[in-house]
Amino acid sequence: MSDFDPSSSISLPREAVRALRSSQIREVANAGFGVPDVLPFWFGESDRVTPPFIREAAAEALGRGDTFYTHNLGIAPLRESLARYVSELHGATPLDNLAVTSAGVNALMLAAQLVVGAGDRVVAVTPLWPNLVEIPKILGATVETVSLSYGEQGWTLDLDRLLAALTPDTRLLMINSPNNPTGWVMTRDQQRAVLEHCRRVGIWIVADEVYERLYYGDASERTAPSFLDIASREERLICVNSFSKAWLMTGWRLGWMVVPRTLTDDLGKLVEYNTSCAPSFVQQAGIAAVEHGEPFTRSLVADLRASRDHLAAALAKLPGVDVKVPHGAMYLFFRLAGAQNSLELCKALVRDAGLGLAPGSAFGPQGEGFVRWCYACDPARLDAGVERLARYLEAVGAH
Repeated sequence: MSDFDPSSSISLPREAVRALRSSQIREVANAGFGVPDVLPFWFGESDRVTPPFIREAAAEALGRGDTFYTHNLGIAPLRESLARYVSELHGATPLDNLAVTSAGVNALMLAAQLVVGAGDRVVAVTPLWPNLVEIPKILGATVETVSLSYGEQGWTLDLDRLLAALTPDTRLLMINSPNNPTGWVMTRDQQRAVLEHCRRVGIWIVADEVYERLYYGDASERTAPSFLDIASREERLICVNSFSKAWLMTGWRLGWMVVPRTLTDDLGKLVEYNTSCAPSFVQQAGIAAVEHGEPFTRSLVADLRASRDHLAAALAKLPGVDVKVPHGAMYLFFRLAGAQNSLELCKALVRDAGLGLAPGSAFGPQGEGFVRWCYACDPARLDAGVERLARYLEAVGAH
């Protein structure tokens, strides 16, 4: 008989994991379970399914038994397709600089594991999807933030403030543009200044560019400004991308990285110890997306631009709403009366209005007072959501 006393020992994970903040977006979504007829705009995905030509490619791959392990860095045909795609958008990018991952967020974790260790200093531009801020903390790094500012021009970057934060003891800068949640887009001149500074100081850059195709600048521009446009492929830059946004493949969990060739052997080890490889039949779907998806992506961006403008115009008419039209991504991140505690407000909106928004505080303290609305859906659905928000604001006397 064991004399072990369970009450004498509490089994807990290490402190760095316990200290991670949980997803407030998920907390609000969980509050919606059991509430009838909730309109959910809280997650960053479209209400449309993945296009048929992509689904059919995966089905065909499954039908022929494409269910085995692949190369850690991805199957050659997909890497070749990505090399052509990235080269067309951003300049010559050889296959040896491409790695396929099991989702964009997996790529972010792998990127951090490649270059960050315990005690390292990381800088992140916020408000920001919480995964980017929390991932380095899992590895024992410290994360300091530089916040965008909100004003008449919407969300803007104080470049001098960011450069001042990038001190010689900084190991890594994590930056997301187009940005989730704000839709802010870093300009080419800002990217050039940051890249030149990081070169001088010896700082790595991890650029999360998963929304690069969801860009509403000049009609002739297929992507938002990218660090890949101005950097060589062999310097301290890791660019992360995903199939989730431009081809509506959120549930497929497929992404990629552009990395210096000096990292690829060690990156292969990390992939082996994380997921071994992305699923083979999903990679076949990725080939279809890259090779045949350009007309779809262009149409999607046009639809998103229209939805953005439609929602912004409707929200601007409501009392207590301060909304600016962003240049990228799929969100409006707007100031809302009563959002000083945005988490509790969003729970109340679910409970009392059947409306699901993401709280600004989910993206860091700099987002408090704001809420995020994903507009990647049918305009009629947006109208129904605005009507519910209007009724709620009238009921609580917002002004």
